[in-house]
Amino acid sequence: MSTSSRLDRKPNRLISEKSPYLLQHAYNPVDWYTWCDEAFEKAKREDKPIFLSIGYATCHWCHVMGRQSFENEAVAELLNADFVAIKVDREERPDIDHIYMQICQALTGSGGWPLTIIMAPDRHPFYAATYLPPYSQGGLPGLMELLPRLSELWKHDRAKALRVGQEIGGWIKENALAKPGVQLSAEVFHKAFRQYGMTFDSTYGGFGSAPKFPTPHTLIYLLKYYEFFQDEKALQMVEKTLSSMYQGGIYDHIGFGFARYSTDRKWLVPHFEKMLYDNALLAMAYLEAYRLTGKALYSQVARDIFEYVLRDMTSPEGGFYSAEDADSEGEEGKFYTWSWDEVMNTLGERGAAYCQMYDITPGGNFEGRSIPNLIQKPIPLEARKQFEDERQQLFAVRNQRIKPLQDDKVLTSWNGLMIAALAMGYRIIKSERYLEAAQKAADFILSTLRREDGRLLARYREGEALYKAYAADYAYLIWGLIELNEAGADSRYLQTALDLNADFLKLFWDEEEGGLFFYGEDGEQLLIRPKEVYDGALPSDNAVAALNFLHLDRLNKDSRLAAKAQAQFRHFGGIITENPTAYSFWLQAALYQEQVGLRIVLPADQ
Repeated sequence: MSTSSRLDRKPNRLISEKSPYLLQHAYNPVDWYTWCDEAFEKAKREDKPIFLSIGYATCHWCHVMGRQSFENEAVAELLNADFVAIKVDREERPDIDHIYMQICQALTGSGGWPLTIIMAPDRHPFYAATYLPPYSQGGLPGLMELLPRLSELWKHDRAKALRVGQEIGGWIKENALAKPGVQLSAEVFHKAFRQYGMTFDSTYGGFGSAPKFPTPHTLIYLLKYYEFFQDEKALQMVEKTLSSMYQGGIYDHIGFGFARYSTDRKWLVPHFEKMLYDNALLAMAYLEAYRLTGKALYSQVARDIFEYVLRDMTSPEGGFYSAEDADSEGEEGKFYTWSWDEVMNTLGERGAAYCQMYDITPGGNFEGRSIPNLIQKPIPLEARKQFEDERQQLFAVRNQRIKPLQDDKVLTSWNGLMIAALAMGYRIIKSERYLEAAQKAADFILSTLRREDGRLLARYREGEALYKAYAADYAYLIWGLIELNEAGADSRYLQTALDLNADFLKLFWDEEEGGLFFYGEDGEQLLIRPKEVYDGALPSDNAVAALNFLHLDRLNKDSRLAAKAQAQFRHFGGIITENPTAYSFWLQAALYQEQVGLRIVLPADQ
């Protein structure tokens, strides 16, 4: 069945939201609700299961499912008749996303976005999936076949659905428990290093095979390992990875900044969306590499990242936007790729040399077009500078294209990371511009996303600050304020960090076992109250908090904070020891405490 034009439809209730993601679905024929009491009361009153869909504004497959499924009148008819449909922006409600993503991974063995959950009105799920087309294809069930089956299950075999839901609820509660009682030892550093060495790609850098993610906190840990233990192999792995990522198409050679990940081993073809957090963490990795080696390339890439963020991702008030989409005009990567003719017509007689250098050919290297890259012909930094005029000409031409969607909401957590990166940039590169930008962003967050009672909030957009901040918001912002203090900024940032840290502990700390919960005691109580430990695309809030505690102990001589860090290492030590490469920021924090002589980590022979 064909989908009707957005212009032919009346908006649904999502039209009143601020989230760019929710607004993308405001003209769907689906009768969407936000996550609210009204939706759950309707589900109970009408005795219907809930169809929960979670995604974010710059998610490519969210766009695909939106076009194919949620704009489909037949799919909408089924959803509206037999389900209560709820849309959630995972970046506004990471607490909801975290819990139900765990469930999806447990049920299906994988996860991703868009996340699809079918659950009872009591919020216990009994079905999970990611992207679903309207009709079955390529082994994926279609919503037109799936929704009637799930509705029948709910109506005629509800006991089975409820039993599944209760079993899953029990599993996630059990899985949320840590494995305490194992104190970290110095051996964990070496175990992680050996494991990284086994998965390191010596040809193209990075770890494992495609798809490849930058994982900058892993690179920063290896730099810290090199600095502490003087093992040259650690530095070599980092340098190979940083130079290969810069040479690849994952790096935007025309407008700067890094895409989210590479779909191939060589770093050539990215998933073109750009995230604020990736660029903040990568800037830190390149800065640390420059600090340790003095190599100009690393300094230049960090400068390029900041140029991109300050040019394209900064609001007039000083806050940083969240992301830029991979898609434009309905095609992934269209904004970023080039034909040979386009480059030649733009650059004239210099075009051939530029195309040769950046692998731009008539046949292309991506769907008939070319992604500029230096993989086959790595060039020294000085050679790149000789083509700066040509880069600017191409950038001007590219800016005339239809640009990808920009998710312009301001998140406290990701802003904290960029504040930290810019403050580091000032400390290491000595650019006043970076310090000024970091201070302006910090002042904006503290004045706009902090209530009169001091409670931090998570999201700002179009004049609205909303959602009680999560653990990551506190941890990352405190990190940024500590870095501002380290950069020599006004001492009020240190005092604010201490004040926020006190609130953080009051609202999030587990007094019984240690560690910090994902959301505060004053937040909405969901199926469980989890703790984030894993250092995935982002370092875990608990790991960042542990390092913050150690820094604040050093700066403020408060041994109680060092004791909190010790409690975290003790509480999560078993998990970290089992698989240390999944906890690289924890290892970074543990190395720091060794470095400053706090001696919380035990020697290897104990």
